[in-house]
Amino acid sequence: MAYADLRMFMDDLKKIIHGNHHPFFNNNPLIISKRPQFQLLYQELASIIQTLFSIHEDHGHPDELEKVRDLKKRFKEAAQEAQDTIDLFLSTLYFGLVDRPPYHISDVLKTPLDLNKILKSIESIKVELNTINIGNMKIDSSSRIDQVKSRQSVAAAGTSYTRNPLGIKKQSEDIVVGLDRDADIIRDKLFEDTRQLCVVSIVGMGGQGKTTLATKLFNDPFLKYHFHIRAWATVSQTYVRRDLLIQILTSIGVQDDLENNDDSKLREKLHKKLMGRRYLIVIDDIWSIEDWDELKMFFPNDNTSSRILLTSRLNEVALHVKPHGCVHSLPSLTEEESWELLKQKVFHGNECPEWLIEPGRQIARKCYGLPLSVVVMAGVLAEEPMNKDLWENIACSYIVGDQKGCLETLALSYHHLPDHLRECFLYLGGFPEDFKFKVERLTWLWVAEGFIEEDGNRSLEDTAKAYLMDLINRNLVIVERRNEIGDVKACKLHDLVRELCLQKAKEEEFFLKIDSPTSSSQLLEGITYEQRRIFMSQPVRILNIPHSPTPTTRSLLCFHENLDSSVFIERSFVLLRVLNIDDCPLHDFPQGLALLVHLRYLAIRFFGEFPNSICNLWSLETLILRNNPFRYIRLPHNIIDLVNLRHLWSDSSLYFSYIEKPMNLHSISRMMFEYGVGNVQKCFPNIRKLVLHSECYFQTHTKYLELLPYLENLKLTDDPELGYGYIAFPVTLKKLSLSCASPWIHMSMIQLLPNLEVLKLQVGYLKKGTGREWDACEQQFPQLKFLKLKWLEIKHWKASSTSFPRLKQLTLRSCRDLEEIPLEIGEIVTLELIEIEDCSNSVVKSVKRIQQEQQDVGNDELKITINGMDLSLYLSQSAGSESDEDTLSSW
Repeated sequence: MAYADLRMFMDDLKKIIHGNHHPFFNNNPLIISKRPQFQLLYQELASIIQTLFSIHEDHGHPDELEKVRDLKKRFKEAAQEAQDTIDLFLSTLYFGLVDRPPYHISDVLKTPLDLNKILKSIESIKVELNTINIGNMKIDSSSRIDQVKSRQSVAAAGTSYTRNPLGIKKQSEDIVVGLDRDADIIRDKLFEDTRQLCVVSIVGMGGQGKTTLATKLFNDPFLKYHFHIRAWATVSQTYVRRDLLIQILTSIGVQDDLENNDDSKLREKLHKKLMGRRYLIVIDDIWSIEDWDELKMFFPNDNTSSRILLTSRLNEVALHVKPHGCVHSLPSLTEEESWELLKQKVFHGNECPEWLIEPGRQIARKCYGLPLSVVVMAGVLAEEPMNKDLWENIACSYIVGDQKGCLETLALSYHHLPDHLRECFLYLGGFPEDFKFKVERLTWLWVAEGFIEEDGNRSLEDTAKAYLMDLINRNLVIVERRNEIGDVKACKLHDLVRELCLQKAKEEEFFLKIDSPTSSSQLLEGITYEQRRIFMSQPVRILNIPHSPTPTTRSLLCFHENLDSSVFIERSFVLLRVLNIDDCPLHDFPQGLALLVHLRYLAIRFFGEFPNSICNLWSLETLILRNNPFRYIRLPHNIIDLVNLRHLWSDSSLYFSYIEKPMNLHSISRMMFEYGVGNVQKCFPNIRKLVLHSECYFQTHTKYLELLPYLENLKLTDDPELGYGYIAFPVTLKKLSLSCASPWIHMSMIQLLPNLEVLKLQVGYLKKGTGREWDACEQQFPQLKFLKLKWLEIKHWKASSTSFPRLKQLTLRSCRDLEEIPLEIGEIVTLELIEIEDCSNSVVKSVKRIQQEQQDVGNDELKITINGMDLSLYLSQSAGSESDEDTLSSW
C-alpha cells in the first residue's frame, strides 16, 4: 500500500465516521452501529502514521532502522487488510440494497463486520514502535505534504545546473554520442547505387544504441528527401502480423478504418501504397528468422532503390538476411565517448566540477561502453548531490556492460528511487512490450491506483506528471513524443528497463502478468488470494471460473481484443478500483459493472447505449468510453450523481441533455449541449480542458466561457455554416483551437489573453465574403509560442516583429490562397522553426527570403521545412531546376 493510498483510505474512513459518504450508507443502521469501531481504527492508524512515517530510514542504528522498515511493512499490510475488509463490507451492503448479491459473497451479509483482529495487529505494532529508540534517528518535523512539495518542485523546475529544464531548445533525448561514424557507414549503404530492394541490418546487444542509431538515420534530412515514403515499425518478441501492418500503414499516413480490415486487405493496402515508390522501412527489434521470412513478403521489390533498415540483438537473424543486404555490428563506446555521454546527460552542456572528474571517469569506464548503462548511471548521478564521496561510492558499485550487468546497473538506479516513485515505475512493467504510454491516461491511472500524494497547491494529475518527469530525468523512461510547447505527450520503456520492472515486480509480488493464452484453471493456479493487480496481454478463459480467485484484486488491465465475457468481473473482482478493457469490444455495456462501487477508473469499449446504472459508481474519477466516432452518446440525467468524476473522455460526441447541479469535471472531450444545460460556468466550475462540439444551441453556451476560472485548454468545433457570434474567452487559457468558424473579429479578443501559448486556427476559420485578410500589425500575442494555420482561405497576412514576441514555431498547412508570410516574422528573436506543407509557391519564396535575410544578419538558428524537408536541403537539391514551381509540383 502506497502512502498516498493510505491517506486516501484515511479520508474515506473520515467520511464514513462523519456521515459524508454516499447516501446509500450515511443513514444505514449497520454503518451507524459500527462507527465507534471505525473511529477507533482511525485514531489508532493516525497515531502510528504521525510517528512511523516521519522517521528517515537513512539515519540511525542499522538494527533500529531494520525494525522501522519491518514495522512500516507490517503496518501497511494491516491497513490494507482493514481497507479490504471495510470495502467488502460496503459492497455487500450495497448488493443487499439493490437485491443482487453475487452468490459467492451473499453469506457475507449474514456476518457482522469485525475489526477486532485488525485492531489487535495495529496495537501490537504501536507497542513495538514505542520500544524503538527513535531519539537517535532523524525525525522530519515537516508534514508529509511539505516533503512532497519540495520533491515535486525539484522534479518540475530542476536543481542548479544538473537538471534539464523543460523549456530548453535541446532536449535530453536528443543527446547522441559515438554514433556519427556508424551513421555515415549505414547512410552510404542506404544510398548505394543499386535499384534492387536491399536490407541493411544493425546488430548489437540490448542497450547498445541500435534504435537510437536507426532513429538518427530515419530523421536524417537527406534520407527524408531521397525516399518518397518512410515508415517505422517495432516487432519485438511478441510479433503479431496484423499489428505490424497497422503500424506501417499508420506511419505512412493511411488512416481509413484500419481496425475493420482483415489481414489480407491490410497487406493489399500496404502493397499498393509502396508499389512504384522509393521507400525506406525501419523494422526495429526483430527476434526471429521466421518473422523476417513472413515480413519480407509485404514489401514489393520493383527496382525503385528501396531499402529496409533492420535492427536485432540476434546475429543469426541478420546473417539470414545477409544475401540481400549488409550487416553492421554496432561497436561499444570508447572510454572517452562514455565519459562524454555521461557528462552531457548529467550536466547538459555545463562544465563538470574538477573534483568529480576522476570518479566520473571511473563510473563511465565501468559501464564498458554500453550506452544504456551510461545513461542510467547519469540518471542516478543527476538526482543526487554533487558530492565526491557519493560519486566514489557509486563508482565502487557493481556496474558492468553486458546485459546481465546492465540489469544490475538498472537495479542500482531503482534502489536510488525515492519511495513515492517506486510503485509508479514498477507499474509500467505490466503493460505490453513496446507500449507507448499516453501521459494523460497514465497519470489518470496512477491517481486511481493511489500512487500520487496530495499537494495542496496543485491537482493530483499535475503531481503525477511531476513524478513522470522525475523518472524521465533519471533516464528510466524514454520520451516518445512532445507537444507544441515541449511538454511530454507520450513515453515508453527500453526493453531492458522493462525487464527490470518485471523482475522487481515479481520479487515484490506487485502484479500478476499474463503474457500467454491461459485457461481458467491455469489462471486460478497463478493467482494468489491477495493479488492486487492483474495485467492481461493474452486471451483468458475466464467465463467458467467457479469462484472468486482473488477477492482483493484492485486492478484489472486487459490489452487483448478477445475477452470471453464481462460477467466474470462482477462475480470475481468485486473490489476493483481500476478496470481497463477498452481494447476488448463489447456489444453492450455490461450491467453487472454498475455493482463495482469502488471503481475509480473505467476504460471500456462498447457499441450499445449508455446505461443509467453506470451512474451508481460514486467513486468513479475517470471514465473513458470508446464507441463510434460518428455517433452521439446521450448521457443520462443522473450523470450528476458521479460526484467524484474528474475526467470524461470519448471518441463519440457526448450529449449533455440536462444538468441541475455543478459537476466536478476537470476535462471533457467532444461535449454537446441541449437546452437543459444553461450556464456552463455553473455546471462545470472546475473544468480545465474542454472540447466543445455542437451544431445547435452553441451561442447560448459560449458566452459563459469567460466565466470558467480554471480553463486552460479549449477546443471549439462547429458547423461550417454557423458563426460563433460573440465569444469571450477566459484569461486563464493556455491553448486554444478554433475550427469551422467564420468571423475574423475574434483576434482582437484572443490577443488580449495574457497566458495563451498555443493557437490553432483551422478548417475554414476565414471564409470568403467575410474578410480574407489578417492584419496583426496592431495586435500583440504576448505569450504565444506556437501558431498553426490549417485549411484557411486567408489570402493576405500582415504582421510586425512585435506581434508575436515569444513565438517559437509557426506551422502552415494547406493554406493554398495565402500569398506570403510576412518578412517581419523572421525578425522574432525567439523563432526556431517554420513548417510549410501544401501551400502556394509564393509562400515558399517568401520563407526563402526570410531565411536569407536572417542568415545575412548572422541568424543561422532558424530552421525552415517545406513538406517535411529542410529548406536548405531543398535549395541545394533544386539548384539548376527550371523553376521553383517544377520542383515543388514534383513532390
